[in-house]
Amino acid sequence: MTQSSSPPEPRLSATILLVRDQPSFEVLMVKRHHQIDFASGALVFPGGKTEASDGDAAWADRVLGWDRYDLAERTLRIAAIREAYEEAGILLARTADGAVWAGAHEAVEARSAVARGEASFFDLVGDFGLKLDLPSLTPFARWITPVMMPKRFDTHFFLAAAPADQLAVCDGHETVDAEWIEPSAALALAAEGHRTIIFPTRMNLKLLAESPDSASATTAALARPGVVVTPWVERRETGQVLVIPPDAGYGAVEEDLASVGT
Repeated sequence: MTQSSSPPEPRLSATILLVRDQPSFEVLMVKRHHQIDFASGALVFPGGKTEASDGDAAWADRVLGWDRYDLAERTLRIAAIREAYEEAGILLARTADGAVWAGAHEAVEARSAVARGEASFFDLVGDFGLKLDLPSLTPFARWITPVMMPKRFDTHFFLAAAPADQLAVCDGHETVDAEWIEPSAALALAAEGHRTIIFPTRMNLKLLAESPDSASATTAALARPGVVVTPWVERRETGQVLVIPPDAGYGAVEEDLASVGT
């Protein structure tokens, strides 16, 4: 008699929806490298697993909003900002005088050194005399991968307005393309088979598409109930479907398990 194995513990992750209102309401999405083991080739929001360094107490002097959040929340927000920088070259930070950092060519070049492990993100922020703007992030959603999946993530989605003067540039390693796109347009491309968008990303694009601009999206996110979304499988006459909590803000969702692409 064999003992059934327990589902893997979900890895804590942070993802960021960077939005802008010009030339239209758009969100930044990146295409995952085809050799990445999770969501390869898919269009996603910048994000990834938290690292031990994201929770280091040394960040106290290099972030804004340190005392507003507990350790877990600070770690997630630092991770989300770090991932946006590593994958898309956009850094949510402020200068010593409190101005939103406009970005610099040197910072994009320095990103390569961080990716190669020759420099740390922490040191980079200090070298540029910046402070990460933790309060600029608004909680948007939280999804936990279903228990039947071999790799599981506890992903916290954040919403933030992208600095107007910074350009998105993919890293060429984890991501191979970066594009600003209207949420409804991304959904249409996925429906037509021109883009691969996994289930959680698609659901949050639909949520984002309900807002006409970044301010409205932020207001809506703050008003939503903080329901943790852990999809589960139910059987119907037509087959198995993936279901999410009806009170999570997405409405009633039932999707054919074979076509979900979780």
